[in-house]
Amino acid sequence: MPSRTTLDCIAHLIGFDTTSRHSNLALIQWAAAWLDEAGARVQLDYNADRSKANLFASFGEGPGGIVLSGHTDVVPTDGQDWTSDPYRASVRDGRLYGRGACDMKGFIGTVLAQVRQVGRAPLREPLHVALTYDEEVGCLGVPGLLASMAEAGIEPSGCVVGEPTGMRVVAAHKGGRIYRCQVRGCAAHSSLTPQGLNAIEYASRIVSRIQDLAESEEMHGRHDGGFDVPYSTISTNTIDGGNGRNIIPAECTFHFEYRYLPGVDPDGFIGDLQRYVDTSLLPRMRRRHPQAAVAFECIGDIPALDTGREAAVLGLVADLLQVDAKDAGKVAYGTEASFFQRAGVPSVVCGPGSIAQAHKADEYVTLDQLRACERFLDCLIQRLR
Repeated sequence: MPSRTTLDCIAHLIGFDTTSRHSNLALIQWAAAWLDEAGARVQLDYNADRSKANLFASFGEGPGGIVLSGHTDVVPTDGQDWTSDPYRASVRDGRLYGRGACDMKGFIGTVLAQVRQVGRAPLREPLHVALTYDEEVGCLGVPGLLASMAEAGIEPSGCVVGEPTGMRVVAAHKGGRIYRCQVRGCAAHSSLTPQGLNAIEYASRIVSRIQDLAESEEMHGRHDGGFDVPYSTISTNTIDGGNGRNIIPAECTFHFEYRYLPGVDPDGFIGDLQRYVDTSLLPRMRRRHPQAAVAFECIGDIPALDTGREAAVLGLVADLLQVDAKDAGKVAYGTEASFFQRAGVPSVVCGPGSIAQAHKADEYVTLDQLRACERFLDCLIQRLR
């Protein structure tokens, strides 16, 4: 059973509705006060309109140290059928329920509860706590936090991002890019079809090409059996176009996602697609309508994570969990760990709960998982003393 302090901290965090469309400032201010009282040095950095903030807190002095990182935003509960209030923590049947219980306020609350034992006691290496905003809508907050760290000259030796892994250490995950494609044709009355240029029909040709590229990745692309889906995947996930049943549509917009294995060049796929459009599709479109256009825009970019076995943070976390570093896992979902890694901070993912419970109605984390996280954090803190 986790401690009462851990359960109370998690309950406080769940009580703040930090859905990405809302501010997270109430949660950040509460956490900042908690960490300050525990003896941490706390700094905040804000988004452009100061409606959201990242938090970075440090215990101890000197170079190096470990960052414990988590995002504060959660996905919406709209349209979900919850059996209890999603913003009021509920414990029953060995589980703690609430929005964000596993993704990832369970981890953050456990960290906040454990830092009370750090206090102002001297540490051999620093311990840092990082809380970010807007991870769920494209990891928008973490670049600002990393920039603030660099400006302050903070160079941790490693980072643990507490996304739900069942308290297994994860050293690799796929990268992900989200693209918007806008196709412009020419409107006309549907009885005069040859006078128009149907944006939906040409968009569908691009979607079909994306499907062909996805099948090629599955059949002939790089495979890595460590992932549950062992190849890079591409999918078209939304599409919108047209404004009348008897009007040739002039505009069509769709979004597609590319999740790629570590080591795969993400520019290769979009390059292939752009060449198809430039050499095959656009010339056909412009023969009928000179102002026809196709534009691709990357609106989300999460790097792949691939932490080598030689990384000290991987060895440390594996040792604390009493497992072999070579058995570190690989997952298909993206995390902020890859942003820390790209900024020069070797990183792994390890946190309580299962990703299978994230984003669902009646989201939960088991009490056993929270207790395992407590034990891990206690060992980590003792190692830093």
